[in-house]
Amino acid sequence: MLKGKQSWVFQNRPVIAATGVSGGPFEANGRLAEDFDILHDDLWMGQDSYEKAHRVLIEEACQSALKKENILKEDIHFFIAGDLINQITPTSLSARTNQIPYFGIFGACSTSMEGLALSSFIINNKGAKYILTGASSHYASVEKQFRYPTEYGGQKPPTAQWTITGAGVAIIKENSGSQNLPVTTSATIGKVVDMGLTDPFNMGGAMAPAAADTITAHFKDMQVDPSYYDLIVTGDLGKIGHSTTYELLTNAGLRIDKGKFQDCGLMIFKEDQPVNAGGSGAGCSSTVLYGHLLNQMKQGAYKRILVVATGALLSPLTFQQNETIPCIAHAVSIEMNN
Repeated sequence: MLKGKQSWVFQNRPVIAATGVSGGPFEANGRLAEDFDILHDDLWMGQDSYEKAHRVLIEEACQSALKKENILKEDIHFFIAGDLINQITPTSLSARTNQIPYFGIFGACSTSMEGLALSSFIINNKGAKYILTGASSHYASVEKQFRYPTEYGGQKPPTAQWTITGAGVAIIKENSGSQNLPVTTSATIGKVVDMGLTDPFNMGGAMAPAAADTITAHFKDMQVDPSYYDLIVTGDLGKIGHSTTYELLTNAGLRIDKGKFQDCGLMIFKEDQPVNAGGSGAGCSSTVLYGHLLNQMKQGAYKRILVVATGALLSPLTFQQNETIPCIAHAVSIEMNN
């Protein structure tokens, strides 16, 4: 059901039945390592290219989720996922492997919540019984495409962020009413916001206005107060974008408890890891949500959360043509189905 101008309410409360989360060596040394199902000790993962290693991450996360739910890939109706690499190639290659009817999506680092919103909408309206959705990224392949190959040893400014090597996926299914599992209750679809920034080493600053725009739209459409949620978490704004978004929301008159406003890119790594402004990448919000946050919900730490994944919709081509960076954010609300 459409509510307000840009939000959906999921009356049938689709269930996040099972998840799979895989990661790389930097994540294995991070703050949330225990919330990953699979961790690798090198970026190659037994492959001869980083893009192929990226594909392995997705395939492993999918296999892990299927195993937890104890179903076969043939039971899944649709696979809705994406990544950051040219033409979302790693995800498409994984779709070739799993042979599930496939929607490839791209929302940069907002892809995780774009996929969860679309999956929930389809399940809510009885368009499928099971959907597998997720997002992923790989540090070395993303650096090679968007900035400089890691072999160059290029120095980064303090505003830069560290791309997550990880994949997070979830199986979304119909709600039978009996499970004590997280469910999706609403989604707010963001619009593109471009404030004229051009620096690819400051994604957090570029994405902050889009995050604030979608969060504001969500509370306007849903007609609830920020206190309704135990946690409002952004995708990968990092130190710069997170503080900027909070300031923008405060200036707009939206009062959010600072302790309940967090960012996945600031949660995933330890303070002594050299990630500059924090974590980023399409795998950031997907691994933190489908690993750490849902584990926390199941343990009773949170009853209601709002996840706002942010994305910078730039490409090497637009950067070379001196374009500014268009950004977007999508929000999904998740509650425990008690």
